[in-house]
Amino acid sequence: MAFILSDTMRSTASEAQRMAQGDDEGARLRALDRYDILETPREETFDRITRLARRIFGTSTASVTLVDGHRQWFKAREGLDATETPRWPAFCHATVKRAAPLVVTDASIDPDFAENPFVVGDPRIRFYAGAPLMTPDGHAIGALCVIDQHPRAFGRAEVAILEDLAKIVMDEMELRLLATQDALTGVLSRRAFREEAERALRLAVRHGHDLSILMVDLDRFKSVNDRFGHAAGDAVLGRSAAACVGQLRGSDVIGRLGGEEFAIALPHAGARAALEVAERLRQAIVAETHTFGGATIQMTASFGVASRGPSSADVDELLRDADAALYLAKAQGRNRCVAAGSEERETEATGFSRVLKNGRILTGHGAAAVECTVRSLSGRGARIDVSSAAEVPERFDLAIGAEDLAHPCRVVRVAHRHIEVEFL
Repeated sequence: MAFILSDTMRSTASEAQRMAQGDDEGARLRALDRYDILETPREETFDRITRLARRIFGTSTASVTLVDGHRQWFKAREGLDATETPRWPAFCHATVKRAAPLVVTDASIDPDFAENPFVVGDPRIRFYAGAPLMTPDGHAIGALCVIDQHPRAFGRAEVAILEDLAKIVMDEMELRLLATQDALTGVLSRRAFREEAERALRLAVRHGHDLSILMVDLDRFKSVNDRFGHAAGDAVLGRSAAACVGQLRGSDVIGRLGGEEFAIALPHAGARAALEVAERLRQAIVAETHTFGGATIQMTASFGVASRGPSSADVDELLRDADAALYLAKAQGRNRCVAAGSEERETEATGFSRVLKNGRILTGHGAAAVECTVRSLSGRGARIDVSSAAEVPERFDLAIGAEDLAHPCRVVRVAHRHIEVEFL
């Protein structure tokens, strides 16, 4: 068992550049992408592990952290409001670099962390212990960590416990690679849904027929867990999924993406037909009544609808559009169905392939760089994620992974932290 204290963590631009060009980093990101876990909703399975870690070690914060090209993203977190932070100053980034446990007993006097922005500013970290999330083929894709605002000791026995908890996280992620059915609701698992949806989309493209994707999110589901407990929440999920299945055709595909979020693929259904299906499903969920401890409740759900355009050949694109429409449904008051507008759809770029690569947005002839994650590529452009779209100019050079060549490009679409660019 490795027990390593901090010694050489310097988050400089030159280090970031060297790491971005490394073949090992590309392999690490491909390993992370296999699990298809980034941007998934919170789930009790992982939340339970962070609650347990926080209680065992008595710290203010615990998280299951995944590190992609430009950020650390929290699949589960306790004592932390943020859902992600930039990668390079992150303590978990240092753990991933080492692929071994990292313990910092007092960051304020540690020569490698004393000037770290997360030490001198919020959340004012003093103590950190992280165990890497190691894939079977030896890649560190993230960390299970505990953090506190007070210095403290952390011995080898405690490191061993943290490593065991990190292995439990990875065991759960490995099991999900094998599962085709969601054990709780009986619908397809996230990975199996994606495979079936991709198959349906390929057929739609080949034969020129319609296909739509629905995103479904149960409204205020957390209040059920908080008020009646997780067993009640599980029952609501199961009955809501069954209500949807009862309204679908045999050719339709439904899967649980995580938490209280589901997705449905509707072959041979255009925008109008898909919106009608969504409305039927919404009414079916509302019609279910749930009784817990003498209290009877009804659930509502919000739906986002996206339909295949003439050039759509990417399930991720449809899922993003449906998710954006779902966000609008929530913002407009919940318990409603909203279709993605044509102005939100990609109309020119075709042939995007899903990837997960680290990238750098270069400006000023390479003098300044913003880290990003490349999500998909075509011969004509790329789709990238950044921590803040406000930092990105209209035109820049995009360096991708270990490639020596930077691509001149211009921004053609911005949605929150997601940017689509066209190569010039």
